[in-house]
Amino acid sequence: MHRRGLLSSLALVLLPLQACTSLRAGRKLREFELVTMTGDAQIDSTKAPVPVWTYGGSVPGPQLRVRQGDRIRVAVSNRLSQPTTVHWHGLRVPNAMDGVPHLTQHPIAPGGRHVYEFDVPDAGTYWYHSHFQSSEQLDRGLYGTVIVEERDPIPVDRDLTWVLDDWRITPAGRISETFGNAHDMAHAGRIGNVVTVNGSVHEEFSVRAGERLRMRLVNAANARIFALAFHGHRPLVIAIDGQPVEPHEPAGGRVVIAPGMRCDLLLDAAGRPGERHEVHDLFYPRDRYVLMQFVYDQQAPLPRRSAAIVSLPANTVPEPDLVNAGTHEIVFEGGMMGTLHQALLDGKPTDMRGMLGRGKAWAVNGLVSDGHEMKPMLELQRGRSYRLRMRNETRWHHPIHLHGHTFRVLGRNAKPTEHREWQDTVLMSPGEQVEIAFVADNPGDWMFHCHILEHQDGGMMSVLRVS
Repeated sequence: MHRRGLLSSLALVLLPLQACTSLRAGRKLREFELVTMTGDAQIDSTKAPVPVWTYGGSVPGPQLRVRQGDRIRVAVSNRLSQPTTVHWHGLRVPNAMDGVPHLTQHPIAPGGRHVYEFDVPDAGTYWYHSHFQSSEQLDRGLYGTVIVEERDPIPVDRDLTWVLDDWRITPAGRISETFGNAHDMAHAGRIGNVVTVNGSVHEEFSVRAGERLRMRLVNAANARIFALAFHGHRPLVIAIDGQPVEPHEPAGGRVVIAPGMRCDLLLDAAGRPGERHEVHDLFYPRDRYVLMQFVYDQQAPLPRRSAAIVSLPANTVPEPDLVNAGTHEIVFEGGMMGTLHQALLDGKPTDMRGMLGRGKAWAVNGLVSDGHEMKPMLELQRGRSYRLRMRNETRWHHPIHLHGHTFRVLGRNAKPTEHREWQDTVLMSPGEQVEIAFVADNPGDWMFHCHILEHQDGGMMSVLRVS
């Protein structure tokens, strides 16, 4: 595996896109144009460019930056040979804007155009990506970030976005076409052999002693889970999945971020001019590597900031009523080395051999999604609070993502969580039980699925209806 890193400037390159502002009903309207197209990415500066799919010609696509309370309008034109959609991951959008093909909209045909428009009530770090044949289209590069600034941002010297991804690159320097193979689907998913940050492989990131960084981490990989250790530094977690959390050091000194998740860090550059400090990815014990080296330049250190850490202001997510909440049990089963012997596929009991023959290996509450006719697994009353008690009865990790809502993570394995995080994507370890709660205040049919995209395609996907 290659050494990894990112460009020392760490700025996302914004290719030309139209953005303008106007006043409407007392709020600011922000307008953008996104174009899906083929292109080439200089993933490794020592090798030839790799053919990819892009928004506007770059991977990641343009960063859409707005202010909390703004209204956003994004016109998407499709110049690819496949249909596509755009899902606004983590943003609590109206159902018709959610970007799920055949559930909330018709796919955008080649040569077609679609306009998404919605308010952004919550500040934070979010992202957008294709939700059509997403295990292929994301892996080819169709994703970008949405930053919703707080009305009063916390003071930092630099606000950076790191989009983490991996790529399965062949010896010929192309993206491997082994999409949807049975091994990936029934095991850990499509894990690549080249890791990038902001679409590039580099080794160093330049910092200045004394500066305070806000680092927005986004995991856009199909399946790779990251566990980053910032040696020589003590980053504080200040937001998870865009939602503020009481500032705290990550458990065990590792920032764990699964596909679909985001994590905002506050990091003080406490080294000295000329020093180097490594950032390691430690999640997979047999595949530990150096993701990045923080290289301190020779400039004089900046004056020390106050040690006081200011928490981010709370967002507008409604607090669930835990006393009167409805409760549902959710069981995730399947995969290799699991105990699932049969499940309902197309309404018929099907054993694992038959499931694998249909490209499936996973079930939610005994049901295998075929990805087309998505009938609701649960029907929830609009405005009511709900607890979901989820059990991972598989031998594999699963980041579970709920569209259209943000939930509190109440407990793990019957033990209350220390920070009661607000999240929209929660990582479940093998055999783990996780309890979440939320207010079902956003009407519509909402996807509820594993964000390891091969697991989603393999049946670990369902729909919650709010009405």
